[in-house]
Amino acid sequence: MTELAARREAFRRLHESGCFVLPNPWDVGSAHVLSQLGFKALATTSSGFALSRGLPDGPRGVSREQALAHFRELAEASGLPLNADFQNGYADDPGGVAESVRLCVETGVAGLSIEDATGDPGRPLYELSLAVERIRAAREAIDGSGHDVLLTARAECHLVGWPQPLAESVRRLRAYAAAGADVLYAPGPRDADAIREIVAAVAPRPVNVLVAAATGLSVSELSGLGVRRISLGSALARAAWTGFLHAARTLSEDGSFAGLDGIVTLAELDARFRSR
Repeated sequence: MTELAARREAFRRLHESGCFVLPNPWDVGSAHVLSQLGFKALATTSSGFALSRGLPDGPRGVSREQALAHFRELAEASGLPLNADFQNGYADDPGGVAESVRLCVETGVAGLSIEDATGDPGRPLYELSLAVERIRAAREAIDGSGHDVLLTARAECHLVGWPQPLAESVRRLRAYAAAGADVLYAPGPRDADAIREIVAAVAPRPVNVLVAAATGLSVSELSGLGVRRISLGSALARAAWTGFLHAARTLSEDGSFAGLDGIVTLAELDARFRSR
C-alpha cells in the first residue's frame, strides 16, 4: 500500500466510529503545526485560504487552478489525510462537477466536499434534482478514478437563509446519501436538538458538524449526539486575523504596542519548523 493509499484508508476509518476534530489550516505553516499538535486529519478552508491571498471567498475569488494547487500543497506538507473544501465543484452542471472532482482526486486528497449553494442570491441553492445529479456525478468520478476518496455532500440551507432550513437540510441530506455521499454536512445548526435530528435522519452515515465560533457544546457533547466529525471552517484563520487586527489597530489608533503583549516568540515558532 502506498503512503497516500494508507492516508486515505486511515481517513475512512476515522469515520467508522467515535468522533474526531478536523481542523482547517489555511497555509503550509498552519498545516504543519496542526499535524504536530496531534490531530489525525486536516481539512482545507476556502475562505481561510482566500483571505491569506487577499481574495474574497468563493469560486469567483479563487480559481479552480488556485484551489487545486492549494490542495496539493497542503496534502504534501502535512503528511495527514486531507479533506478538500471544494465549494460547488467549480461547475453548475454535473459533467463539470465530475471533471473538477477528477482533478481534485489527483491532488492527493483523502476526501472532498461538494456544496449545493450556487453563489447566486436570486437562486441560492441548486434545485434538488440538479443538486442530487451533481452529487451522483461526483460519486461516479471518484469511483471511476479507482481511489478511495470520501465524498462529503453539503446542504447550505442555513448559510443562505433558506426558509425552514432544518427541514430542507434533512430532505437534501437524505437525497445526497442516496446519491452516494459518504458523509453528510449541513453547516449552521448549533443547538443540540437540531444536530440530533440531522444525525438521526441520515444514520448510519457519518455527519460533520461545523463549529465556527465559541459554542456551549463540547467535543464530548457533540460526540454524545452521534456526530462523527467536527470541522472549524475559517475559525482558526479568523482567530489568527483577530490577533493581527488587534495588534495593528492598537498601534495605528493608539500608538501603543500593547497589542503585542503575550504573543508567541519567534524562537518557539522557528523550533516548530526545524523538523521540516
